[in-house]
Amino acid sequence: MKDTTLVVGATGNVGAQVRRLLVEAGRPVRALSRDVHPEEAGVEWVRGDLTAPETLIPTLDGVGAVFLVWPGLDTEHAREVAGILAERDAHVAYLSSAGIDDGRDEQADPINAMHAEVERALDESGAKATHLRCTSFAASLLEWADQIREGLVRDVFGEARRTLLHERDIAEVAVRVLGEGAHRGERLLLSGPTPLTQVEQVRIIADTLGTRVRFEEVPLDELRSHMRSEGWEDADIEGMITAYAAMVEAEQPVWDTVERITGHPPLGLDRWVLDHEADLR
Repeated sequence: MKDTTLVVGATGNVGAQVRRLLVEAGRPVRALSRDVHPEEAGVEWVRGDLTAPETLIPTLDGVGAVFLVWPGLDTEHAREVAGILAERDAHVAYLSSAGIDDGRDEQADPINAMHAEVERALDESGAKATHLRCTSFAASLLEWADQIREGLVRDVFGEARRTLLHERDIAEVAVRVLGEGAHRGERLLLSGPTPLTQVEQVRIIADTLGTRVRFEEVPLDELRSHMRSEGWEDADIEGMITAYAAMVEAEQPVWDTVERITGHPPLGLDRWVLDHEADLR
């Protein structure tokens, strides 16, 4: 009987929540990692790497469901991984992006291009996949942690709006989808409760922590220089800037998917801040 769930990306913000929720539900969990991890009740840690697809094969014995996170922008091995999952007839919940434009042959930025390619690989392989198309993660705000402690967040596009998702809501949807074997072949659109500008995000963080933090707009050329220093290619930099600029102008989506599947409304940013207070203070 294939009653084990394989969690790929089990140490990430969402994957760690998926792992914990499965253990709480008493479901057998196998966690894939490149590294060795200490023993954990209810979790079998196994070594594997999606960039070496052959290492995935032995981890799938007895597995009926897979939570899948793709590890980077390089999709060279996506079709081989998808083929392996299809052969094992596992139900896959793939952590994808709501920013994918199905009307385009090529996506506007590298992150959505990667997600679109992995989705395509899964679909064409015949894998039983559910694509969890998520808006931005609230966990991305952890990049501001040092600045929050200093009382000044510097970033571009202060008026860019995002409907931020708490990672626990994504995990709850994934666990229910995999546990019920539901929504195979579907693209589920997940969002947080309300669109917030980056300025509003900083205000909510400050109010929830009871501290003073202000937002300062960064010139785009400063951002470009910083991203180049981190190894980004110019075309990818411009793609990301275009994506953020669109968040200023475009209406940001709010969907009822989290509430429909989990039975409760999506968690707000204030709740996320409280859950990550130790990371932000």
